[in-house]
Amino acid sequence: MMIEKIKADKFRWHGKKHIFALPQFRFVYVKRHCEHYRDRNKLLFLFWRLIYQHMEIKYNMDVPAKVKIGKGLRIEHIGGVVINPLAELGENITLLNGVLIGSQSRGKRMGTPIIGDEVWIGTNSVIVGGINIGKDCLIAPGAYVNFNVPAHSIVLGNPGKIIPKECATEGYILNKYEYKSE
Repeated sequence: MMIEKIKADKFRWHGKKHIFALPQFRFVYVKRHCEHYRDRNKLLFLFWRLIYQHMEIKYNMDVPAKVKIGKGLRIEHIGGVVINPLAELGENITLLNGVLIGSQSRGKRMGTPIIGDEVWIGTNSVIVGGINIGKDCLIAPGAYVNFNVPAHSIVLGNPGKIIPKECATEGYILNKYEYKSE
């Protein structure tokens, strides 16, 4: 499973010659190793976890190793990304810098977000609460999302406004990794 995820993540950077020179890819690569070895081999997990913790500090990222992220993760710009450990992200997700995916500890939207497949999340976007974001959604830079977003939508502004649009992420999700739904 780890190899499949790494292949998918690498595919999203298709065309880049020296992919390991990209800190964004190295960060995701090490995260995938932490995910894989967490319950399989404690010694290898600790090895990869130490490297991962160093990278989190170096690149100003807070993406806990236990966050569930599907195949094909692409982080466009490193820095300032914060994801709650209980959040779930689908496949072919693109994140830019300054993204916050967090929990809400009270109220009717208490919980953490579940983000569907093929979602593009722009710079300085905030996604919080026990909400669902559907497949093929574009969260514009600076958007504040604390409500459910249906599939094939664009969310703009603060407070966020939903604009329905077929193929909302066309031209934004680069090099989609084709996977088989289970």
